[in-house]
Amino acid sequence: MNNITKGFSINSALLLLVPLLLAGCQPTTPEPQTALDPEAATGWTQQQAVITNDYMVVAANAYAADAGAAIIRQGGNAIDAAVAVQAMLTLVEPQSSGIGGGAFILYWDAATEQLYTLDARETAPEEATPDLFLNDQGEAVQWIEAVVGGRSVGTPGIVKGLAEAHQRFGKLNWSTLFNDPIRVASEGFIVSARLEQLIAANINPGVAQLSAAKNYFMPNGQPIAAGSVKKNPELAQSLQLIAEHGAEAFYQGPLAEKIVQAVRHAEIEPGRLNMNDLLNYTVIWREPVCGDYRTLLVCSMGPPSSGGTTIVQMLKLLEPFDLGTSPNTTGLHYFTQASRLAFADRNTYSADPDFIDVPVAAMLSGNYLNERRALITDTDMGTALPGRLEGEPWVSAVSLEQPNTSHFSIVDKAGNVVSITTTIEMGFGSSVMVGGFLLNNQLTDFSLSPSDSQGLVANRVEAGKRPRSSMSPVIIFDQDGAPLHVLGSPGGPRIINYVGQTIVGLVDWQLNMQAAINLPRITNMNGVTTLEQGLAPADWLRDLSSRGHRVESRALNSGLHGISRLTDGRLLGGVDPRREGKAAGH
Repeated sequence: MNNITKGFSINSALLLLVPLLLAGCQPTTPEPQTALDPEAATGWTQQQAVITNDYMVVAANAYAADAGAAIIRQGGNAIDAAVAVQAMLTLVEPQSSGIGGGAFILYWDAATEQLYTLDARETAPEEATPDLFLNDQGEAVQWIEAVVGGRSVGTPGIVKGLAEAHQRFGKLNWSTLFNDPIRVASEGFIVSARLEQLIAANINPGVAQLSAAKNYFMPNGQPIAAGSVKKNPELAQSLQLIAEHGAEAFYQGPLAEKIVQAVRHAEIEPGRLNMNDLLNYTVIWREPVCGDYRTLLVCSMGPPSSGGTTIVQMLKLLEPFDLGTSPNTTGLHYFTQASRLAFADRNTYSADPDFIDVPVAAMLSGNYLNERRALITDTDMGTALPGRLEGEPWVSAVSLEQPNTSHFSIVDKAGNVVSITTTIEMGFGSSVMVGGFLLNNQLTDFSLSPSDSQGLVANRVEAGKRPRSSMSPVIIFDQDGAPLHVLGSPGGPRIINYVGQTIVGLVDWQLNMQAAINLPRITNMNGVTTLEQGLAPADWLRDLSSRGHRVESRALNSGLHGISRLTDGRLLGGVDPRREGKAAGH
């Protein structure tokens, strides 16, 4: 693994960017909503930064954050805590992630001063073919038809990923890490308003169509009620099995057989997952994608994540521009233009690097960035074309990733850092439920059409291939090579803009982590410029429109969770007010 290079310079003022109390942008009052927007199910209120002395866990649900903090109090480290957090999220935030899905893991080992990135992304079954999502006429099915049922399920990777990370870096006994999740699954957890609302909003029709999911989430035909106590004894049994026998209990034996049966005999669109897929699944230790921005070093996940490369490319394109010292529309305009260019490349060149040659180095090379940067002016450039890079002439294609993912950030007492973005893809995944947990619909992250009249799509379905992802767990390092910020977000392809804008807020606008997370969101994925409805100031829309942008307002449901190290060594945590998370620590 790469050692993070030491000795690059840093503006000393940047180390003072994190004030002790929440400061910075004050968004406008949210507009009243007459109907539920499933992407804004919990509303929005200002959040205060949380400061701790020794360690911190920031996750999308209080049960999960508390479970991780408890592990660190018991002498565990960041990896130990991550196992507990993910197990608990499977129970209390089942719509977003779980042991039936996959993740990208960044881990900074403080003792050796090394950064590791682990790919625990799902893979396509060995029986999968490029025509998986084509109908009898050879046309791609509607996206929502592709999502529901067994056809969309990829081989889950998160259990194997956490087990391998724990075997290499963990401190506590594996079995003890599941105690709290097993107990809460057995005794019951208090259902959150967000979970009830997302079920009621019918964001995934499979929940009401597939028996196991319907019986769990909609007993008596009604969504489980916020404030009620919900038990999940089946999940408790699954977690107990994994706790006692390790990851092998998930990938072989009775639980594995149940998973395969549930997929292959799904009530809607039976899938192709088989026992070989589970038995042969492997995680991959990959090289991180890193790039300097201003005076810091930004590191994230390499392919099959498109997120790390695209974020670093955006930041490098922005580096010569003056983005101002506080949020402003000139800086936001340049941000959208860099995003247009980076997304054009992403949609063409990013896919599983074990199947195609992803030109990461070429996309981040100085000459290429200079060429692309020259396209940025003070007015909107319109739809950007991908740059010309050597290699296979792939066809551009967009995969319809969904925002229902989760991110958690951890810093332990020894200074070890974990940044994990984890998902089952669409809200409630494939809606196939087995062993008390939902299975992913990750195969819809491939292009549903493998080709067009111009040629093949790089991100097409192939057996054993990992679908392209936008998940972008990030760790940012200071001039001494020490972690300064850790962050990430759910949000489908908008993850890239959510994380990128937050980095600009931290670095250029000198906001603390909470204030940067509180910023009204802006996205441009090489199309319309989207502003966060009810939060973005009116002058943003006016000024960007005057620059030629086609602007829309909509709910932008990020779920950013981050931690910054203060100059005195304390930790400042930021929780996205758009969700229901918590920063826990001492």
